[in-house]
Amino acid sequence: MIVGVRGKIVSKEPSFVHVDVSGVVYEVFISLQSFSAIGGDEVKLFTSHIIREDAQLLYGFLELSEKKLFERLIKINGVGPKVAMAICSTYTPSQFAVVLNNKDITGVQRVPGIGPKSAGRILVELSGFDTELISSTDEPKSLSVSQASEALESLGFKKDKILKALSSCSAVDTATLVKEALKLLKTI
Repeated sequence: MIVGVRGKIVSKEPSFVHVDVSGVVYEVFISLQSFSAIGGDEVKLFTSHIIREDAQLLYGFLELSEKKLFERLIKINGVGPKVAMAICSTYTPSQFAVVLNNKDITGVQRVPGIGPKSAGRILVELSGFDTELISSTDEPKSLSVSQASEALESLGFKKDKILKALSSCSAVDTATLVKEALKLLKTI
């Protein structure tokens, strides 16, 4: 499984980039968001490696939160890599989190290739994922937040209440986040 590539850009198009990694050139499909953010000759991409019967495809992302969004989207029945990339090209992870939070079906339908039925399914399947997306955009804190969330879940708290409590916490390390969240969960 290839989880990332770092190398020199050989060619760059709006939908893909060719990256030379120590003499091996990889074709990595990218979103328009990543295309516009890539600058210079060198690039480091988080990748999602999809193996199909007839092909092995690499999808690359500059931000880890965009990769998480893509991987969560392709797990939805009827949403493949092309549609997931269309969503990543239309919205940044934080913008899509707002669409999810508002349950904005017309916002989801703005993405090319998504009709009303698919938009409804995406909103239902990703219910509650908006808070996870927002927390993952803050990289240094995201690992601590996810570890604290797992710890609190193992104590029997509900995920929606945990995410609500953790979003109000100011700590950065896992232990302090758990302590702060436990205080807040007593009052919720």
